[in-house]
Amino acid sequence: MTSQCNRSLTIAGRVFLLAILGVGLLFVSTPKSMAAPKAQALKNGEMLARENCASCHATTEKGESPNVKAPPFRTLSKRYKLDDLEESLAEGITIGHGNANMPHFIFEPDDIGDLIAYLKKLNRY
Repeated sequence: MTSQCNRSLTIAGRVFLLAILGVGLLFVSTPKSMAAPKAQALKNGEMLARENCASCHATTEKGESPNVKAPPFRTLSKRYKLDDLEESLAEGITIGHGNANMPHFIFEPDDIGDLIAYLKKLNRY
């Protein structure tokens, strides 16, 4: 009876250990799996800024905006709450820079999130 009892404890102990290891692996692998989509979002946001906005705005961490009335993207958080720009990006930003005409842009929902993520990175938000 004692050896059967010890065997049951050993099996139960192994199952418990495997369960603990399994849960531990979930926690270890989750940040890495979340990092890839975030990195992709930042890359896409940077590309969107470069392709759609860089003709007027400085869209990187350094440099001046080609249009002196267009604020550098790295300073936008001084003027706006970046999360509040989501609606404007969805509806189409039409506000110009003084007398300068700003092209009308409408972004897709996923692109908006990526662009906001990139703006937050630039603004160290």
